[in-house]
Amino acid sequence: MRVLFLLFVLPLQIVAQPFSKSEIASWEKQANNINIIRDNYGIPHMYGKTDADAVFGLLYAQCEDDFKRVEMNYIDKLGRLSEINGEKDLYNDLLIRLVIDTADAIKDYTLAPVWLKKILNAYADGINFYLYKNPQTKPVLIHRFQPWYPLLWTDGSIGAISTGGISVKELKTFYSGKEEESSSFVTYKEEELTGSNGFAFSPSITESGNAILYINPHVTFYFRPEVHMVSEEGLNAYGAVTWGQPFVYQGFNEHCGWMHTSSEADISDAYIEKLYQKNKDWFYTYDGKEKAVTIKPISIQYKTANGLETKVFNAMFTHHGPILTQRNGEYLSLRHNNRDTKGFMQSWLRTKANSFDAFKKTMDMGANPSNNTVYADAEGNIAYWHGNFLPKRNPTYNWENPVDGSIKATEWLGYHPVNESVHLYNPKNGWLQNCNATPFTVAGKNSPNKKDYATYLAPDGENFRGINAVRVLDEEKKYNLDKVIKAGYDSRLSFFEVMVPALISAYEKNSSKERPYENLKEAIAILKSWEFRVGENSVATTIAIEWAQILMPMINKIKTTNGDDDIVSKTKQYVATVNPNDLLRGLNATLNELNGKFGKWQMPWGEVNRFQRINNDINNQFDDNQPSFPVAFASSAWGMLPSYNSRSFNGSKKRYGVHGNSFVAAVEFGKRIKAKSLLAGGESGDINSPHFFDQGLMYSKGQFKEVLFYKEDVMKQAKKIYHPGEKY
Repeated sequence: MRVLFLLFVLPLQIVAQPFSKSEIASWEKQANNINIIRDNYGIPHMYGKTDADAVFGLLYAQCEDDFKRVEMNYIDKLGRLSEINGEKDLYNDLLIRLVIDTADAIKDYTLAPVWLKKILNAYADGINFYLYKNPQTKPVLIHRFQPWYPLLWTDGSIGAISTGGISVKELKTFYSGKEEESSSFVTYKEEELTGSNGFAFSPSITESGNAILYINPHVTFYFRPEVHMVSEEGLNAYGAVTWGQPFVYQGFNEHCGWMHTSSEADISDAYIEKLYQKNKDWFYTYDGKEKAVTIKPISIQYKTANGLETKVFNAMFTHHGPILTQRNGEYLSLRHNNRDTKGFMQSWLRTKANSFDAFKKTMDMGANPSNNTVYADAEGNIAYWHGNFLPKRNPTYNWENPVDGSIKATEWLGYHPVNESVHLYNPKNGWLQNCNATPFTVAGKNSPNKKDYATYLAPDGENFRGINAVRVLDEEKKYNLDKVIKAGYDSRLSFFEVMVPALISAYEKNSSKERPYENLKEAIAILKSWEFRVGENSVATTIAIEWAQILMPMINKIKTTNGDDDIVSKTKQYVATVNPNDLLRGLNATLNELNGKFGKWQMPWGEVNRFQRINNDINNQFDDNQPSFPVAFASSAWGMLPSYNSRSFNGSKKRYGVHGNSFVAAVEFGKRIKAKSLLAGGESGDINSPHFFDQGLMYSKGQFKEVLFYKEDVMKQAKKIYHPGEKY
């Protein structure tokens, strides 16, 4: 059977209603209660009487800085990318609409408690007031933002969708009935690797006797701006937001701080459904009984040369969720939690937590599905939680694979409370780390024991950043902010500690025989003397990274039983089994490619690896003929803590960064907050703004600025004070 999916017709936003006089008057009145203070780096500090005022100001300021990205994030989450990008995004939209029901978001908004509804209304009002006051800004699709839009995500991670291991490619094959052609040659792109680092330091290992938190998300550049929200209702939160978010996603208040890394904790499951057709109707077997398949006709519009066209599909649902694909002749449905208003509430409430107990109460909501949390506070506590939304399952089944959906034994058995999750409070060693890897090395020798937990609670494998972080954090015994930043910018590439010795061994064994790779002698000598550290002037870094990119697709094919995406085990197994000539051929190809691009292969890393921002194109356009900064950092794939993922593009020979360190902060808690931060490039998306790239050189060098957290400090560096609606 061919199943074609379509989603719910989107209400209320296809034709935008004009703003009414009463709405505009209400917005003008609220704007007078709000001050936006722009500091010397253009960071917006929002001050309002109420929390809702701070949200109104936050969204207005975000639109000033980059309305394009605010709108694009919601076009994505509404499943409407096809309307602007055409058929290429049809099945991405399809996936979104299958797992996120806009009708449920609207219902949750309608039933929301008063405090939450005020926040959501302020979100929409702030954006709509911006559109009213700035008619020169032309939305691509959304001319009126609705207050239920933020309820389309679970915890604020726009784009974090869990599919139980079912790919968009499988979705497309199933829905279109056509096998997608795939290339036999796969080009490895560093930016496909996502990741973040979170470190926490207890008073026992800091100079001041205060806890310190290191916040280091790795995302697409310019994906998260730096903001500050203050109200007379107890809100005082500083940190990073994803464009369009009404709350600080990764950051701190005067009492505590939180950093999220991505989790592999199992939060969704694929079920094998026994479907059959009878008299043109569809049924499935469950618990020995016949149940009707729910059919939902769904339509998706997509852009063509002749305007918008519509595809209408019949989506099929069992009680588990939508049927997503057919694999090996078996229909697979998905049970998931990709939209949950409790997740939004949890994200908001943690920004106002004023103690360890208060923060733990937000964690007890168990609504955060995609994140781990690294924490520190003014009381001196540090903590780590691996995941948060954690369904209970029958441990006799292998939940890494689809399970039988026709029996009750595979149903979720409720949810794990926090005390059953993998977590750790105040370890003896005094530090915690997570780099999107296993929680069983989170505090070195003081980490949780893997044997104490069900596999599905922490299937994460190890990565080379985790290896490096454990080593680095144990090297200092008295941390301060500068030492924390230094640790976060450690220059070692632990991946090559495994790979380069294997290459050298292959060369030395080969050269004693027929010596076909004599031309590699100089490059091998450079790598042999290399200490596996990046550097602007390091030729070894250039050779090693370009060589590793050729080999990485083969390494990724290695199967391992040590956890999901355990790249450390895969790499070690690859080295143990690879034909040595493959390593040498890869190096030979690397030198030839560098020679072809630059006329020589002896290229210092900083000449090849650059940071450039010459326009605000979301799709990233770069030009070798335009100014750029050299960058010593490298991709997290190689164990680099300050991640900088770069590659060359059509028309460019040099590599340009597109993903990695975004908003970075080191925060010391105590009687008074001390913090330093750095943002990729600059706060503004306006190419004519002085804050478009004013942090570019600083970013390329890892040089941080002082955070202005207290109003007296903000006022000393204030460059513009205004109400929303006034000219910035």
